Amino acid sequence: MKKSAILPAEILLPNTDDFSSWACIACDQFTSEIEYWKELEGKVSGKLSTLNLVLPEIYLSDKAEQRIETINGNIEKYLNDGVFNTLEEGYVLTVRKTPYVERRIGLIGKVDLEEYEYGKKSDSLVRATEGTVEERIPPRLKIRENAKVEFPHVMILFDDEKREINEKLFEERNEFKKLYSFDLNMNGGSIEGYFVPKCKITDQFLNLLSNDRLTKKYGKEDKFMFAVGDGNHSLATAKTHWNNLKKNLSEEEKTNHPARYALAEFVNIYDEGIYFEPIHRLVMGVDENKFIDGLKKVNSGEIKVVSSNGEMLMGCKTLLADGILATDNYIKEFIDKFGGLVDYIHGDENLKNLISANKNSVGIMFDKLDKNELFRYVSEKGAFPRKTFSMGEGIEKRYYLEGRRITK
Repeated sequence: MKKSAILPAEILLPNTDDFSSWACIACDQFTSEIEYWKELEGKVSGKLSTLNLVLPEIYLSDKAEQRIETINGNIEKYLNDGVFNTLEEGYVLTVRKTPYVERRIGLIGKVDLEEYEYGKKSDSLVRATEGTVEERIPPRLKIRENAKVEFPHVMILFDDEKREINEKLFEERNEFKKLYSFDLNMNGGSIEGYFVPKCKITDQFLNLLSNDRLTKKYGKEDKFMFAVGDGNHSLATAKTHWNNLKKNLSEEEKTNHPARYALAEFVNIYDEGIYFEPIHRLVMGVDENKFIDGLKKVNSGEIKVVSSNGEMLMGCKTLLADGILATDNYIKEFIDKFGGLVDYIHGDENLKNLISANKNSVGIMFDKLDKNELFRYVSEKGAFPRKTFSMGEGIEKRYYLEGRRITK
């Protein structure tokens, strides 16, 4: 019997007329731009907002324990105050417009964590697309293990070249109840949401696993169905929490416990609003010349190096994944030996601006990954190195909006 990893969920939406204050961008964005988060805090101060319910990664080294305690307290308060409305079990069709794309269609449902593995090489239905850094899980886990509600920014890709699922739902959207339509704060564009009742969504996804479809396309038998496009570490945290929790559950409890699942947005990789951008490296607090001299000896592939001395092209032909891995290994070795700090930056201009604002810094710019190669690569070789690609620009990332209970 075929399995599917996507299921309908009882989704929570806020009881508010101010969705623009409620929704905020994913916590792993703008990690070197405190001005973004300060401006957002000013905009939503005193209002109902998911910013009060998540921990932006820029604050991981700034009173994180205290912030996590406040977050869990805020979740409890929102629940007690009746902030949330619970939709009947189903899905939410999202239609996102950004400053860069006219439309991106998503379908929000829950993913079965029993069908997901985040190891580099996996044969599960749902797989990570980038390497998982174990030390990034604990602070997220501290929030999840004590929280009653989750607010996801996970986006999961599926391979529907014929555009038979999300795009058809979009064409039928006027038959569904519209849940919201508003402008996102901080120039994030706009979004609409429609309630999709439990229907044949699961069957439609199962049809993607027809016996010879993947074999014909990729030349091998593989049950690979979903690739985690954004939020790899958040989903890995949900999986870790579930693995810890289920140790003390009966077999019957394991089948239907809410923590077995995680809310996510499912997006067709062939959606016209999905495009891949490179994630650059910003290395700060280093001797620029010494760092660049060492980098020249590394097989980093074709890269552009940016520093106070200007820009230079360097490297040679190699697989993008291999070049990124070699570069990251060099950065780690250099910092371990000489000190410094690395951050991961979306956007060429953002990187250049940060170089100008930070003395003794070097930027490394990579080429973009061809999205059509994602499923083939992960099927054959496993996850890419961490931070290989970004689905669009930082401002286009999923905003926290819908929630779901993860406790009984």
